Amino acid sequence: MTSRPTETENPTSAYVWTWLPGAVEPVVAGTISQLRQRFGADPVIAFAYARSYRERADSIPLFTPELPLRPGTFDPTRPDETVRLAGAEDSWAGWPAAADRSPLSLAGCLRDAAPDAWGRRVINLCLDDNPDIDLSEMTYLLRSGSDRTGNLDFQASPTKYVPRGGVATLEQLAAAAELIEQGMPIPDGLAAAAAHGTSIGGARPKALLAEGDRQMVAKFSSSTDSRPVVKAEAVGMLMAGRVGIDVPHVEVVTTTGGKDVLLVDRFDRSPEGQRRGVVSALTVLGLREEESRYAGYGDIARAIRHPGWADSAQQLRELYTRMVLNIAISNTDDHLRNHAAFWNGHDLRLTPAYDVSPQARSTSVTTHAIKLTSAGERASQFRVALKAAPEFLLTVPDAQGIIDHVIDTLTGCWDDVCDEARLTRAERDQLWKREFLNDYAFYDDA
Repeated sequence: MTSRPTETENPTSAYVWTWLPGAVEPVVAGTISQLRQRFGADPVIAFAYARSYRERADSIPLFTPELPLRPGTFDPTRPDETVRLAGAEDSWAGWPAAADRSPLSLAGCLRDAAPDAWGRRVINLCLDDNPDIDLSEMTYLLRSGSDRTGNLDFQASPTKYVPRGGVATLEQLAAAAELIEQGMPIPDGLAAAAAHGTSIGGARPKALLAEGDRQMVAKFSSSTDSRPVVKAEAVGMLMAGRVGIDVPHVEVVTTTGGKDVLLVDRFDRSPEGQRRGVVSALTVLGLREEESRYAGYGDIARAIRHPGWADSAQQLRELYTRMVLNIAISNTDDHLRNHAAFWNGHDLRLTPAYDVSPQARSTSVTTHAIKLTSAGERASQFRVALKAAPEFLLTVPDAQGIIDHVIDTLTGCWDDVCDEARLTRAERDQLWKREFLNDYAFYDDA
């Protein structure tokens, strides 16, 4: 086991490496440094581009609204300073502008590459045998696996890239995830498998899996599940594809120990080893984590409507369809980290949908994690979605057509999709008309 870092070992700086578009090898983009100041309870971590990176002919900004490709140190608590550091050609035509973004302790595009709740729990157990210790952000960045979401990684060296992570089978990943969930120490034989869960988001047990050229996220059932969570998400993802939403390939498999696993193909990787830049909707909107609940689909739509997005009309229709599907399947955990966009250095485009996961309902009435309309309505109902249509530049008849299509698709494909997701008859009965097409979604009032 690796012991917890001592005070003198706690890192205060690191190098940010990135994969440029089309590249299969990373280059150093710049440095992050922990400042003396704090933002709330967190130390502030500033970023500066390396001169060698800025002078490359193929270099791109990590994310223009936060980190335009210019010299100087970017203090994430002072987004207004980004405007001063940026040149006229770097001015962001999208929304919100740099000066209107919220102050942060770490730039959002860098925080998006950091481990989330599950990954931090894994690192805590690996370093201290304690799932609840609170390590520094820099430690989490440097101790998490290198095969993280997007096209960034964090290293101690500016000259030698050393990837963190090893080879592990699905069975090893499942065994490690079970120990981590229980808060148990990780034996040396499963250390590599445990590391596959260090750089991934969310709070449920999961890990990264590679089989040949195929790279996936493996999402495991939990010992505390009282419903078929993994299979329900499979149905949600498969239904999204049937509706016409852009989703990665998914399939349900079972381990030798009898645990269900959802395998989701990664959309930020290519078989050739290329990595695509990804930023969360939280980063796109320039918000802090606690501000997410005050935002909504209308804010994402407003961003898409401004320059800086590719194919905005199609993207708006795609986002609206996702919102309608989330209502139809009770995916109310649709917070801003469960929406993301590809960033290629010039413009944004929605990533395929992910975490399309129905949520348990204790009553028929339910609301979404973010607002469905700019007026603040959250009730998980089609009538609310219809009211939001103008924010997506859709006419009411167009929006109603999307709603009808989603309802008809779920009804017509239910048995086929449940068969594909391996749901038993009892599991189907547990989900149908409870999470999928609950009567509340059709009510004319809240």
